[in-house]
Amino acid sequence: AGAAGARRRARATVIQIPAKGSGAMLYVIIGHDGPNGAALRPKVRPAHLENIRPLVERGQVFVGGPFTDGSGSLMVIDFPDEAAARAFAMSDPYVKEGVFERVEIKPFRKVVP
Repeated sequence: AGAAGARRRARATVIQIPAKGSGAMLYVIIGHDGPNGAALRPKVRPAHLENIRPLVERGQVFVGGPFTDGSGSLMVIDFPDEAAARAFAMSDPYVKEGVFERVEIKPFRKVVP
């Protein structure tokens, strides 16, 4: 019971980690750079960061940044639903100005920190 009980408690602890944001649902947003993404990114970055700032200030953004291979970027953000995640992604300056040519949005379950 000792070791088995400890394992059960450890699993329960991992599964029950609360999200920092609204607690709605985490979404992974993957932006795939277009052919001019690298050239456009520095010009569009200030508008992109300003767009995401309110979500950062509310604690909804868990991680975000570019892939080191130059293929695009990843963000993990807490949204109430997939429609809100999609609306945010499609309104982001990186999408509107052509840095990203394609965006993927996937629901994500955080299991470990």
